[in-house]
Amino acid sequence: MHNSGVLPLLGHVSAAVADAIARTRPEMKGADPVVRRSTRADFQSNAAPALAKRSGIPPTEVAAGLVEALRSDGDLLNSVELSGQGFLNITVPDPLVWGQVAARLTDDRLGVAAASEGARTVVDYSGPNIAKEMHVGHLRTTIIGDSLARVLEFLGAEVIRQNHLGDWGTQFGMLIQYLDEHRDIPWRHDDLTDDTASVSALDRLYRAARTAFDADSDFADRSRARVVALQSGDPTTLARWSEIVAESEKSFGDIYSRLGVLLTTEDYVGESFYNPVLADTVTELVDRGIAVPSDGALVVFSEEVTGPDDKPVALMVRKRDGGFGYDTTDLATIKHRVDTLGADRLLYVTDARQALHFRLVFEVARRAGWLTDEVTVEHVAYGAVLGPDGRPFKTRAGATVRLMDLLDEATTTARSIVAEKNPDFDPAELDQIAEQSGIGAVKYADLSTSRVKDYTFDLGRMLAFNGNTGVYLQYAHARIRSILRKTDARMPTVDPAVSLAPAERALALELDAYADTLADVASTLEPHRLCGYLYDLARDFTTFYDECPVLTATDPVRENRVALCRLTARTLEHGLGLLGIAAPQRM
Repeated sequence: MHNSGVLPLLGHVSAAVADAIARTRPEMKGADPVVRRSTRADFQSNAAPALAKRSGIPPTEVAAGLVEALRSDGDLLNSVELSGQGFLNITVPDPLVWGQVAARLTDDRLGVAAASEGARTVVDYSGPNIAKEMHVGHLRTTIIGDSLARVLEFLGAEVIRQNHLGDWGTQFGMLIQYLDEHRDIPWRHDDLTDDTASVSALDRLYRAARTAFDADSDFADRSRARVVALQSGDPTTLARWSEIVAESEKSFGDIYSRLGVLLTTEDYVGESFYNPVLADTVTELVDRGIAVPSDGALVVFSEEVTGPDDKPVALMVRKRDGGFGYDTTDLATIKHRVDTLGADRLLYVTDARQALHFRLVFEVARRAGWLTDEVTVEHVAYGAVLGPDGRPFKTRAGATVRLMDLLDEATTTARSIVAEKNPDFDPAELDQIAEQSGIGAVKYADLSTSRVKDYTFDLGRMLAFNGNTGVYLQYAHARIRSILRKTDARMPTVDPAVSLAPAERALALELDAYADTLADVASTLEPHRLCGYLYDLARDFTTFYDECPVLTATDPVRENRVALCRLTARTLEHGLGLLGIAAPQRM
């Protein structure tokens, strides 16, 4: 794998400032150079005020020493100016900026290093329930988890995707019994017309089974007996259960394919997978003195979290009836992912409302020794999807919104908008672009919002061609591709001696920040930072194109500007791809 990448200018400047600190203030060698992008220059260093506090020397005096040291580095820095109370405004030479453009343009990874090579990361996301339809509540976990997996994988990590399906429990005994007693009702994939009709039929049948269970004590008894048969490994019952799981997985696959999510059946690991090891998991906790009896159950009392009564919060690892719940399964999951899968990092992309649950599970896993200092574990929490009324998104009838219905509405709306703007598109192309822009709009609206916040589902805003939307970025990419179709197919040659116009400089510096942005996403697990970067990049390109003619320019200026167009198009396409969003060639 190509690892070295192209060091961003931010890295070059940071290293120069760090070296200047070491030369002027040897006692502070290793201090943070505090370099960031600036609106007043290319970069700004805020190191001097922090160094001044440590040394007792006025910040302007510290900064003056740094300026003198930095000005001696003429190849890297074009100018260094002192501003305010010790801030340094730093500009780099034009040839160095063009050199970065050329290096990234000719690199198949856009100059981004595979810095995480060797790390093994498990990303747990999506997690629908067997025999139940995926709904809007599955949207954020699926989209956020998929994007993070893509980013981490691109940066070199060995990503293991895990779709923790809800495929075990008493409800399956009830459903299997109902199916056996109503064999005339079709529910299998091959017996139905709609791609997702199988899981829809199973969902309806489950609801019918629940009604019968509550109303008919004899049926309830038969259902409980079927649960025992399932848990005991009865071949007939297991065969029907396996069929239900397979039918549901087909429907999940249809939605994942439509969403452009990379989950496959090889990533499906249901709760049933861990069922054989739950008893041993609990035994180990008991033997270590971590799990203790409480009111007939076995629990672990937290050493970190107390409840409203100031007593330790308990995690139940075995119920009074001897059964196991989500708590025990999640503990067994951690043990498996560390011991068997060899994970260095565990990510759980789930609803913020599960924060306490995961905090307790992680605590118990650490106390048991399953989570060591060599393994990091994080709950990647996210907020809710809200409707226009500011409440959890529902249908007008108050029901949960089916995910496939939501995607259908998005693509239908997108088709009408694209058709109005492009009446010359043939129906096949229009359908393809409508699907790409509709799905992309839904995904981008989710990912561009800080994941810890709620957001309002508004198709009109999502599909706008202006503003921070997926459609705007797709249109920006298509616009650049249109420009490039009017140029030579060969790779342009960048001339570093050409002076940079302000708009060219702004665009080039934005392009140079791509690697730093991806590293930031991998560290913070916040995809909205990539969205914000791509939006800024598209806006910078618009300014560049308005102020710097490309096709009518003469060489070598034209060559350099074509290079900026090519690199911008590649970066937009690649960045959208890491978000799981298509980049159409035309819109």
